[in-house]
Amino acid sequence: MDSMAVYRRMDIGTAKPTPEERAGVPHHLIDVVDPHETFDTARWCQMADQKLKELHDLGRRALFVGGTPLYLMAFFKGMMQGPQAQPELRAALEAREGAQPGVLHEELLRRDPEAAERIHRKDLRRLVRALEVLEVTGQTISSQQEQFERQGWLRDCRVAMVTRDRAELHERVKVRTEAMLDQGLVAETEAIERDGGFSKTSGSAIGYAECRDFLSGRYKDRTELRNRIRRNTHKLIRRQTTWLRRLPEVVPISPKEGVTGLLRVLQAPSSPPPR
Repeated sequence: MDSMAVYRRMDIGTAKPTPEERAGVPHHLIDVVDPHETFDTARWCQMADQKLKELHDLGRRALFVGGTPLYLMAFFKGMMQGPQAQPELRAALEAREGAQPGVLHEELLRRDPEAAERIHRKDLRRLVRALEVLEVTGQTISSQQEQFERQGWLRDCRVAMVTRDRAELHERVKVRTEAMLDQGLVAETEAIERDGGFSKTSGSAIGYAECRDFLSGRYKDRTELRNRIRRNTHKLIRRQTTWLRRLPEVVPISPKEGVTGLLRVLQAPSSPPPR
């Protein structure tokens, strides 16, 4: 359940399970499209639904694991039925962003701060969609995502969230950022740019977005690159936490509990269907 692990070749920056881990435990919906391809929440939900049916036919159950709360909420609570795409409006918004990077996020921050908190400033596709919904309907995309506020799930599930204190998170982000750069994140990004490039969505992934800026000369050195990745990762953590805290059904567990904590959540009674 990771919006960036779906892309092939984006390995270092997404911390995908290793080949050895995948050989030991079957993993699904990883490496399904190339970085230059368009991929969205609706397509992921379709693929997840098909995979879930296949596993059910085999008598198996699935664990949904990952860091994309939008996928979780869309799949288990339902997707918003918003207005159809407006190509001319989208083109105009994209042109504005191209002429003045960051302008769309600034506008969304003024008009729909709740959505702006959840959408990365370089996630052009989602920024454009949020502003498109505003222009077409006169309402914020946040106010139209009412299905996310319903108690219970459309599909039977249990949800656990591993929690860590702020100091530990900061240290883990620091170590993780250094490891990615040491493993060759910049070279991986450069190779993808040479061979097909990134789509708007894949190119906004934290780590890759900053490396692309670094390669284009926007950062003075690798120290600034490292600091930018760390800063934006902390912002992502806050956005993800905001999403998950909206869900009273999510049960926090400590890393120290391990599998025991996970089993405690999985074996709990199911939540009632949404009202």
